[in-house]
Amino acid sequence: MRVLKELITYISKQEKWAGGILGLSVRSADTGDIYFSHNGDIRLHPASNMKILTAVAALKILGPGYRFTTEIRLEGKLVGDVWEGDVYIVGKGDPTLQLNDYQRFATILHKYGIRKITGSIIADDTWYDDIRLSEDLIWSDAQYYYGAEVSALTLSPDKDYDTGSVKIIIKPGQLGDPPEYQLYPNTSYVMIENHAVTVDHAEEEELCITREHNGNRIYIKGKIGINQDIRKEWMAVWGVTDYVVNTFVQALNETGITIKDKSKTGRSVPSGTACIHVHSSPTLAEILIPFMKLSNNGIGEMLVKEMGRFVYEEGTWEAGLKVMKEQIQSYGVNMKTLQIKDGSGISHNNLLPANELTHLLHCIQTEEWFPLLLDTLPLAGEQNRMVGGTLRERMKGLSVKAKTGTIEGVSTLSGYIKMETDQRVIFSILLNNLIDGEIGKEIEDEIVTYLHEHELAKV
Repeated sequence: MRVLKELITYISKQEKWAGGILGLSVRSADTGDIYFSHNGDIRLHPASNMKILTAVAALKILGPGYRFTTEIRLEGKLVGDVWEGDVYIVGKGDPTLQLNDYQRFATILHKYGIRKITGSIIADDTWYDDIRLSEDLIWSDAQYYYGAEVSALTLSPDKDYDTGSVKIIIKPGQLGDPPEYQLYPNTSYVMIENHAVTVDHAEEEELCITREHNGNRIYIKGKIGINQDIRKEWMAVWGVTDYVVNTFVQALNETGITIKDKSKTGRSVPSGTACIHVHSSPTLAEILIPFMKLSNNGIGEMLVKEMGRFVYEEGTWEAGLKVMKEQIQSYGVNMKTLQIKDGSGISHNNLLPANELTHLLHCIQTEEWFPLLLDTLPLAGEQNRMVGGTLRERMKGLSVKAKTGTIEGVSTLSGYIKMETDQRVIFSILLNNLIDGEIGKEIEDEIVTYLHEHELAKV
């Protein structure tokens, strides 16, 4: 491993890296023997490598075939085409619900014979608690899709399943005019203020999209070049359950159903209601693909609360993280040296050593569901988003499946390598105290390329 040591020494002396911390652990995938460790027992921020722990715990507790459900329930009676009473939409944590699902729910009520509802549309999101944002989320991140609110009843704009967000598609207008934009779903719950202008030329960062804190006014500001490509942004919605109800009511109106009373949220469905429809999500195995490939934070936090609900009947971060810790500890991971604060890795208070992460990656290989988990990891250089994920533009030609991680000052990469010699290696690279995250990715690729090309032996 002399060359690898020399590589680490070389990296540590580079000006662009000065002041950074590298935690590196390399093991045999077959025996678990450590080939190389550099600061391997030092606790560092894992960023989205935390999702590995969340996925492992979810597969172990919920199982690959687990499905989330959403119910439509009625309280009252049908008189002619009038429903005299309330309609409940009961959320149980499905992160995959989209506009077409709520439109389908509206169609079901229409087929039931309802044309008017004298009561209210009531959203029951009490499957989880009403704490919407994890305690360590940076407040400015709450405006973006990766910091969206967590609710048992949510809505995603597409099959990436970015829960609780809307997608904005922006393209240049005529020279001197504001850019054109489309909002999806096309909802009245969000207001767009477009103050940007189309110019001859502009850099991508000159167009800025932000959302007010504690509200749903989204601002488009700055400049967009007249020949610039379409820009897509996903912005979080404030008050996600209210957003769902607003969307459902809009779908009902478009179907030809009117509602007399104001809609309500956060009320538990009473006993004695009639369930007329149960919607099931894709399986957990299917949901883990966008979760791991695209590093979807919302799914991670919903999985935490679901595990808490499943084991302790408490849909809270506290209960869910307790479940995670219990399951990770069952693999012999030293929990005394770990700090787990969320399921997505966005918290800067998550801490774990690289050696513990590679230990976990080694132990889970005996699980029946391990091939499934392995396939959820981004595959280096594969252009298909749902295969290559966050590694689709990196390390092309290398046989690497690994989870990326990025938060401010942190870049991480952990997973599995099949060497040119057919040797199988597990690795974890945790880079902290970075000034430039792109430098972190360069270092990760350099280390992995070395590992891919060299025969390794136990230290």
